[in-house]
Amino acid sequence: MGGALLLEGRPFEAHEVFEDTWKAADGAERGLWRALAQVAVGLTHARRGNPRGAVTLLRRGAASLAGYASGEPGATARPYSIDTGYVAARAGGLADQIEREGLEHVSPDAFLLRLRP
Repeated sequence: MGGALLLEGRPFEAHEVFEDTWKAADGAERGLWRALAQVAVGLTHARRGNPRGAVTLLRRGAASLAGYASGEPGATARPYSIDTGYVAARAGGLADQIEREGLEHVSPDAFLLRLRP
């Protein structure tokens, strides 16, 4: 459900779904859902015109998701069919673009995030 909300341009609502799941999860799954919540909050900051918050949260979430993609102990690269490497790359790339060009030069479509290619 959170992934559908991201594609609809509703990152705040996606964050709430991911946060609820994170808080109810155990073990390694907690980190996955927390990272996705961070990415969603980063997108929320971007939509609200806060580039600093967007960059910080997008990078934090991307770094955590990259651990799943690299096969950190206890982590699966594609939990729940989420391509963690893809999401990490997109979130990190968007953070770089915002930092380099500013929010005003980022296409609104760039804030629509898929959880797999």
